[in-house]
Amino acid sequence: MAEATAYEEQRRRQVEANKRKLEELQLHHLSAAVREAAAAAKPSPVKKRKARVPLDAADAVMQPLRRSGRVANLPDKPAYREEVPAFARRIRRTYGRKDLANRVYATDEARSYTISKAEDLEQELDSRFPLFIKPMTQSHVTGGFWLGLPTGFCRKHLPKRDETITLVDEDDVESNTLYLAMKKGLSGGWRGFAIQHKLVDGDCLVFQLIERTKFKVYIIRASSYYENED
Repeated sequence: MAEATAYEEQRRRQVEANKRKLEELQLHHLSAAVREAAAAAKPSPVKKRKARVPLDAADAVMQPLRRSGRVANLPDKPAYREEVPAFARRIRRTYGRKDLANRVYATDEARSYTISKAEDLEQELDSRFPLFIKPMTQSHVTGGFWLGLPTGFCRKHLPKRDETITLVDEDDVESNTLYLAMKKGLSGGWRGFAIQHKLVDGDCLVFQLIERTKFKVYIIRASSYYENED
């Protein structure tokens, strides 16, 4: 009994000694601080983001395009495209295409004959109006249908920009063509004139400028060589 009492007394003293040491070290305050820090560092529950619902196709069309404030007030970028001049559209027509496989080439004799006749006609025409002689080749009357004009004549007498040039045949029937000033030749409308007048390789034309943008056109046909030969 005495031993038990002595043991309890010793244990009590040891507990009190431990308490005093803890108070001196203030370990209980340090433990509380660690618990508070751990509680503060605990992450908060993650909020679920709502799934983004795609716009319906019709809604997407209706939504205006979002642009930054720096460019919002700028005009939309223009769509560039090539425009055909109004006067060029007016002279475009549809004609039957010639069969290129059946091209007829003039003989040297027929070609020389038509040029000689054109030179004779040149002497008879009014000299007050400038003119030039143009022998026809395949590129003028089939395929490409491009009629290049004499450079010196164009620089001296024709407009400096693209314009409509009217061709008047010997029956006073008028046809409009497109004159390309930079290329110095007739483009749109010339094909129709060539087909309508049945021009072929070896024919020779005399162009007389009777007005600023109007030619009187005389045609000497290669077929006349063969007629006269008979």
